[in-house]
Amino acid sequence: MSKKNPISIEVLETLDSIDRRGSFAKAAEELNKATSAVSYSVQKLEEQLDIALFQRQGRRSVLTPAGKLILEEGRHILDHAAQLANRAKEVATGWETHIRIAVEFMLPAPTFFAVVQQFLENHPTIEIDITESVLNGGWEALEEERVDLIVGAPGPVPQQKGYRAIALPSTELVPVIAAKHPKAQWANNKKALQAELPKLRRVVTHDTSTSGITRSGGLGSEGKILYVQTLEQKVEAIVAGIGIGHLPLQKIQPYLDQGVLLTLVLPEVHPVKEYMAWKLANKGRGLRALTEQLAAADWQ
Repeated sequence: MSKKNPISIEVLETLDSIDRRGSFAKAAEELNKATSAVSYSVQKLEEQLDIALFQRQGRRSVLTPAGKLILEEGRHILDHAAQLANRAKEVATGWETHIRIAVEFMLPAPTFFAVVQQFLENHPTIEIDITESVLNGGWEALEEERVDLIVGAPGPVPQQKGYRAIALPSTELVPVIAAKHPKAQWANNKKALQAELPKLRRVVTHDTSTSGITRSGGLGSEGKILYVQTLEQKVEAIVAGIGIGHLPLQKIQPYLDQGVLLTLVLPEVHPVKEYMAWKLANKGRGLRALTEQLAAADWQ
């Protein structure tokens, strides 16, 4: 008969909590256990493995190299155990416990979060996990099953991937420059602007795709560039006068009204076609309910 493995899910949760909280006492509080029970659990594992898992550094309990190894690998086990429990519950009830969404925030964020708020009111046991995607990043995350749903991903829709895609209202993009920018006086002078354009720094959002072919949009990525991670950062960088770029009209209308940003006299850019998409193989009832609410939302 094989010897029982002393590394249980419970003890891994204990190690994880001690590492994150920095002490046995705080871990005990998080786990709703007595500090003595937490200490005993660790001591028992150390005795069974004949190794030290923690060492004291001032007031903190810090993992030894062996303890780090166990916890790093153990966290993968904890993640898989949680996923297994969620999948079992979904199979039994048809309702997910967790929905992962990648959002491209060219679309109106208040509308999106209003739908999420209403959905969670009706389904309080479902956990929503939201990440921000840019350009091809959302499609890649969906293909690799890192998310269950993408909202606001730009077209075209990848073909033969087994996706269900619903078109959302297009986003109108406008090229802008800050009124404080040194070259702002050329904003409405088409001839002078064309001459100055190659010298102006572009503010570009990183495509969050990591393994596919990345792309950029708007004014392009030639010449001097400031790369940013999110659309919000791009707005703030342009407002600060660092560079120029295309931004969604609905997000910057107040800045235009106040004269903080100026529209550049450049060729018109076609509105960006955006989509909501998920895999047809995903039959979760929660996902179906959420996508129905998002499709019915007023995105204007």
